[in-house]
Amino acid sequence: MRKVILASVVGFFAALCVSVSSVQAAPYCGLTWGSGAKSSSTTTTRSLTNIRTGRHTCYDRMTFDLSGSGATGYKVEYVSNVVGIASGKPIHLTGGAKLRIVINAPIKSTYTGVEDKTLPGVDLSGYSTFKSAKYGSSFEGKTLVGLGVRSKLPFRVLKSGNHVIVDVAHYW
Repeated sequence: MRKVILASVVGFFAALCVSVSSVQAAPYCGLTWGSGAKSSSTTTTRSLTNIRTGRHTCYDRMTFDLSGSGATGYKVEYVSNVVGIASGKPIHLTGGAKLRIVINAPIKSTYTGVEDKTLPGVDLSGYSTFKSAKYGSSFEGKTLVGLGVRSKLPFRVLKSGNHVIVDVAHYW
């Protein structure tokens, strides 16, 4: 009788372990983005007029506003250090990971960004993922922004009308 009870208990726990291990967690908020580099090589004659941020339920968002119409290229990637395009000087960011964002558009002369300084008008207080955002530089038709994030998290890049949008998930 003991062998039957013991076999039943062992069988129950074995079945429980198999069923638990075969269940996979659903992606956070259904996001399936990934953390690899994303780019579009399109060039443009448009200018970058503003950079702004927003908080959403599942991600933090950085939006690059552009003048005119037409496609605009970009390259967004995690790097160990962000450096200015022309100067090669480090852009000092806080957070566990650093995103290097290059928009293929020069900055409009009215934008007041200063290399290695916080983006004008951007306050990241209360953000889940974004920790720091600094202007890198604008040189030869490209504008660089450094974005410090909590850790290396999934992100996506969208183009919509006069905007290039970078969303970084709050969790994996």
